[in-house]
Amino acid sequence: MTKNVQLPKFSVMSTNLLSTSAAAGFGGVVQEYLWNWENQQLRVVYETLGKGSPLLLLPSFSSVSTRLEVGELAKLLAPNFRVVALDWPGFGESSRPSLNYRPEIYQQFLEDFVKAVFNTPITAIAAGHAASYVLKLALKQATFSKIVLLAPTWRGPLPTMGANQQVAGFVRELVRSPILGQALYKLNTAPSLLSFMYRRHVFTDAAKITPSFIKKKWDTTQQPGARFASAAFVTGNLDAVHAQSDFWDLYSL
Repeated sequence: MTKNVQLPKFSVMSTNLLSTSAAAGFGGVVQEYLWNWENQQLRVVYETLGKGSPLLLLPSFSSVSTRLEVGELAKLLAPNFRVVALDWPGFGESSRPSLNYRPEIYQQFLEDFVKAVFNTPITAIAAGHAASYVLKLALKQATFSKIVLLAPTWRGPLPTMGANQQVAGFVRELVRSPILGQALYKLNTAPSLLSFMYRRHVFTDAAKITPSFIKKKWDTTQQPGARFASAAFVTGNLDAVHAQSDFWDLYSL
């Protein structure tokens, strides 16, 4: 008599050294973490710099999200901490498969990554949407000794603009579609639009928004498969909570 065994959606894999070249990131040791989700292997790139107490530096989700966005902060912290910064699955140099990106994936990934890379409680600095995931993990287990939140967010751009779940879901599936979705994504990540968004929402000093800076950001958005996780974030499908009161509850616990 045989017994059916259901395999878990995820399994933890190994970490491998990729590079020690400063050109590969912000000057640290670049490695990959191999992680399986629903029988699909994802390659997650992360970078380590400095020596001292362990610190996990998590960038925010966005169409231009990479660990390099927190690279300068990593270099400032490196004299006193062993800083680890990563590219989230679906962003940066990490794998960008056409998954149905949702909070369940990122919550499980974060838990497994921390277990695989660290063996003691760590300090976490989380930007943007990463805040909710860190707070939820902290409620589940004693992973973090300290938590710092940088400009925390809980709701994606389209829901913030007033779109309901039906409209947001329609837009998400439209962007995921093979031809029209690719065209819409390219229009929404055009260099001129990226420059406009940085001027309006990010920098007060427009001199920092140079052509080379925008070119690097645009290159990030044009990687194969880049639109899938980006569309999930913009349409609210990566919101770990769905009300401001729920976010404050996480923060106050």
